[in-house]
Amino acid sequence: MTERILLAGCGDLGMRAAQRLLARGDEVWALRRSPPADGPAGLRWIAADLADPASLAQLPAGITRVAYLPTPGGREPQRYRAVFLDGLANLMAALDHAALARFVFVSSSAVYGEHHGDWIDETTPPAPQGFNGEILLQAETWLRAQPVSSVSLRLAGLYGPGRVQLLERLRAGKAAAPRTPPHWANRIHIDDAAAAVAHLLHLPEAEACYVGADDTPLPLDVLYADLARMLGAPAPAEGPAPAAVGSKRLRNARLRRCGLALAWPDSREGYRALIDAARTGD
Repeated sequence: MTERILLAGCGDLGMRAAQRLLARGDEVWALRRSPPADGPAGLRWIAADLADPASLAQLPAGITRVAYLPTPGGREPQRYRAVFLDGLANLMAALDHAALARFVFVSSSAVYGEHHGDWIDETTPPAPQGFNGEILLQAETWLRAQPVSSVSLRLAGLYGPGRVQLLERLRAGKAAAPRTPPHWANRIHIDDAAAAVAHLLHLPEAEACYVGADDTPLPLDVLYADLARMLGAPAPAEGPAPAAVGSKRLRNARLRRCGLALAWPDSREGYRALIDAARTGD
């Protein structure tokens, strides 16, 4: 049976997930306030606003699987609430629950907060430091109480094509990192994150949540130093840890066990590919 899939809040991550789903033969719909002029061939766009319940009346009937992956458009608490709490409730009210077999909510490892470099996995109790993690955790909790099969994917920091701010800061000598104690950083390439979304949408027996990170947590100073060498940039200075970003090592064993293969298990190799592509103009 062809699956009818909705990608709600379909930006870069969603379009990369759409490519994988379309390749499987799924019927893929993408919801966005202003659909782009381009996008993967075969992707069906819906111009709608998650904050406007009336606009969601145009959703096609019989949606079987949903990925919820909007961006809040800013770092203010009200924006997060509007998208991840109100928008989520609006969409759920517009869906036919009888047809819905899976709902994947793209969350963040921000729900875990500060752990002083300890290893973290899905069994670790969430303890968010900031409003973003708190609101995402509220959304996860609300979703689990709904009468649908739901999965939360707690992503580490995304990087990939078009997400090169860190490289630009390193090249300009404007990036600093603590050394003692080390501040642990976690990353996942956006293509691997998209693969995880597509994989979890179709996984027959899924857990309630998954950590979405690569295989290689790194001390921030080590990551920055290695990237600076690749760029031919000055060694990064010592400085404070990023604000409201806890030091922790994310363990992705559950995601690996369910059959997901990562193209970029170490972010340094992913960043190297970005640097090489920029040099060759690819």
